[in-house]
Amino acid sequence: MKNQILHTGIVDDNMLWMRLREGDEKAFSTLFKRYYGYLIQYGNSFSPYTEKIQDCVQDVFTDIWIYRNSLSDTVVVKAYLLSCVRKRIVRLQQRDKVFNKATSMDAITFLFDFSVEQQLISDELTAGKVVHLNKVLNLLPSRQKEALFLKYHHGLNIDEIAAILNVNYQSASNLLHRALVNIRKEWKVNVLLLITLMMCWG
Repeated sequence: MKNQILHTGIVDDNMLWMRLREGDEKAFSTLFKRYYGYLIQYGNSFSPYTEKIQDCVQDVFTDIWIYRNSLSDTVVVKAYLLSCVRKRIVRLQQRDKVFNKATSMDAITFLFDFSVEQQLISDELTAGKVVHLNKVLNLLPSRQKEALFLKYHHGLNIDEIAAILNVNYQSASNLLHRALVNIRKEWKVNVLLLITLMMCWG
């Protein structure tokens, strides 16, 4: 029955995590396949060296499997994996001159370029505004960009964002608030359209 459920592709993260902790290799493999691409994309937001990012992601999963017996049973799996990858990249930056020098979780630079898919916008006037939005987004400070990315691209809540960025709840909330304020200063449009477009980030 357990294997049948896994093969349907509908089992949720919490169930997979529980089975992984019990030593279920199929659950481990399912989580790996489910999140590998997301984690590579997130890792590449800090460095263009894709092979090193792939190594970081694979090392995270290796550690998870090795230390599965000591893993918490109350994690939000997606947020936990993103956080683990970020921390490992920071450690690698600290010792590897190939990366930009960094000495703390705060020093890491988020390099992701936001790009709302213009082909999704049929209105020519709105499409022009979207071009401007992309420019505004990519001029935001690194931490604000990362907070927005985690919220709207990965659907994380403020607590989860705070844990990944290694800040408290209020600091994470402030980052999101300042980012939206900065966007609206330069891109005057209703909030609903703004959020809808951000959900389309590629």
